[in-house]
Amino acid sequence: MAKFATIEDYLASLPESQSEIAGKLLPLIEQVLPGAGAVWQGHPVWSLGSAPGKSPVCYLKAFSAYVTFGFWRGQEITDPSGRLEPGARVMAGVKLRALSDIDTDLFITWLHRARDLEAPTGD
Repeated sequence: MAKFATIEDYLASLPESQSEIAGKLLPLIEQVLPGAGAVWQGHPVWSLGSAPGKSPVCYLKAFSAYVTFGFWRGQEITDPSGRLEPGARVMAGVKLRALSDIDTDLFITWLHRARDLEAPTGD
C-alpha cells in the first residue's frame, strides 16, 4: 500500500474519474469540518480530536470501481434517503461511481449530523 503525506497526495494518485468525485466532495467536507482532514490508515479522514483518527467523523477511500464516502457512526445518522449502507461496527457509507452520485444537500446534512455525533457536549 502506498503511503501518502497529505490528502492532496492521495487525490493525485487516483484515476481521473475518482479524482473528480473526491474533488467535488472536498469542498463539502471542508465546509462542515474545516481543517480537520489528514491521511490516516492510508486514506483521507476528518476527525475532531487532537490527532488524526481521534474522534473520526468521515473518510474517503478509493477502490477499483468507486470511492466510498463514509462515516464512523454512520448507522446512527437518520437517513430518509436510504443511501447510506451499513458497514463494520456502527459505520456506514455510500459508494460513488460518478459525479452524479453526489447529492450536495444530502451529503452536507450527513456531514452535519456526523459531526454533531462526535462533537463534545458542553456542560
